[in-house]
Amino acid sequence: MDLIVILQAGVATGTILLFATIGELLTERSGVLNLGVEGMMLIGAMSAFSVALASGNPWLGVIVAMLAGGLISQVHAVITIKLQADQVVSGLALTFLGTGISLVLGEGLSKAGTVSLLPVFSIPLLEKMPVLGPIFFTHQSVMVYLGYIMAPLVWYYINFTRPGMHLRAVGEYPAAADALGINVYRLRYLYVFVGGALAGLGGATISLAISPGWFSELTTAGQGWIAVGLVIFAQWNPIRAAFGAYMFGALRRLILDIQGPTMLLGLANPFYYNPYWGFFLQMLPYAFTIIVLVIGSREAVRKRLGSPAALGIPYIRGERGL
Repeated sequence: MDLIVILQAGVATGTILLFATIGELLTERSGVLNLGVEGMMLIGAMSAFSVALASGNPWLGVIVAMLAGGLISQVHAVITIKLQADQVVSGLALTFLGTGISLVLGEGLSKAGTVSLLPVFSIPLLEKMPVLGPIFFTHQSVMVYLGYIMAPLVWYYINFTRPGMHLRAVGEYPAAADALGINVYRLRYLYVFVGGALAGLGGATISLAISPGWFSELTTAGQGWIAVGLVIFAQWNPIRAAFGAYMFGALRRLILDIQGPTMLLGLANPFYYNPYWGFFLQMLPYAFTIIVLVIGSREAVRKRLGSPAALGIPYIRGERGL
């Protein structure tokens, strides 16, 4: 069991969670809760794989995946922003809708053969750094390197740019933002679309880079739900989201690798090919996600964690308060 290999694979797997988590983070920063991340990731994974298979161009697959994720997210946007329906119910429905569409349109893709994948390469000089080089800069997908750039850029965008200030205003005090001339509805539609597009990008990263192929609903294996929990864990901060995503990625790889050796720390390995312990270990990330979501459902806890004040609350122009 090689710790460097586990961490390297964790960074790769964590990139999937990173894209989906940052997308949901931006959506929630605008005041809209979208629990449909899993469905949008499945749509993205299926779209990317099918387009890359048909065209031979994985980059075209990535673009279509982002568009597909963004477009299906607008179903949730219309229902919650225009019709002002319950955001939790709509998000859950979006998960089922995205799952159903991807399974129907993706039927037969699992036996369709191989596709051209996104490039994998090492960064010269940086790959020779002790410890960090093999983990972060050796034989990683281009999507992993994109993830390194995305988290700090989004953090800077939210905190130090005028559009980022507008985003925070819409998520915290939409009535005040509206009074200042900021179009609350338009910005919420926009960031729901961005969230869907990034969830689609996470799906494309699975099917064209990290775990190439289409395996129906097992393609995402519940990672969309982990991304929703990570937003709360990260306290709506992109840098913390990156840390949490990579940590979860490493944990998922560790769960697989720890079941392999017969000896662990000089003792008989209790997890060695033990299906009961194996199921228990695989359950841990999702159990943690459930705990985070339950804790985060309490309004007082969300406020202490830094949740946007208007999160989950439909904005009605002219009403007092938010």
